[in-house]
Amino acid sequence: MTRKQALIFAILSLVMAVPGVVLLKDALTGPQATTETTKSAVKQPPAFNKHLYSTSNPASIWVVVNKQHPLSPKSYVPASLVIPGIPLRSNITGDEEHVSSVMAPALESMVAAARKDGLTINLQSGYRSYNLQVSLYGSYVHRDGQAAADTYSARPGFSEHQTGLAADLGGTTAPACNVEDCFGTTPEGRWLAKHAYQYGFIIRYTTAKQSITGYENEPWHVRYVGTLLSAEMHKEHIATLEEFFGVGGGVAY
Repeated sequence: MTRKQALIFAILSLVMAVPGVVLLKDALTGPQATTETTKSAVKQPPAFNKHLYSTSNPASIWVVVNKQHPLSPKSYVPASLVIPGIPLRSNITGDEEHVSSVMAPALESMVAAARKDGLTINLQSGYRSYNLQVSLYGSYVHRDGQAAADTYSARPGFSEHQTGLAADLGGTTAPACNVEDCFGTTPEGRWLAKHAYQYGFIIRYTTAKQSITGYENEPWHVRYVGTLLSAEMHKEHIATLEEFFGVGGGVAY
């Protein structure tokens, strides 16, 4: 052993003998270094962008329409309305057989999926114009009084149906339950409650959320928001647009 080799060996021996000293190789490749490297390599998923679409523009799929947030303008008409390729109720009106062209493909896909499961879902009511809502709301007020009508019917300019992004759906299993509370107990109603979010829809009005949305239970009323939002709401167990976006609502105009 040369004098130089002996000197290096002596230095290494001293370093290894000192408690708590870790060789450079171990410091760089030990378990702690591996853990820290792994942590830095794992990227956190980006936060959900709640500002991707407007919640006030009536043409937006995320528009929030309730008693505190009317359409602007109140006479709004969607740019493109189509008759979807799904079964329609026999006595459906000219306005109501239409939906927004933005929603139609998703609605058709959802109804087709239900059909594969042996269920026939039909359109009871889609788009409603401002003038049609004037007529409907006025008839309900005349029949039940305004206070009662406000619990289940929107005033003109305050209805989701006017966006073309909402639909009242029914089924053939129990026709008497169409647009009635008992629809939620039918095979079609249960199927929608379980699967609607997969196609970009939410069940808009439920008993549990009446104080937030302003309306009674409507298990037949679906609202198109797109799969990005419907999946996120499902994942977070948030049922209403008001809660998800922090937008006011309630039972009073």
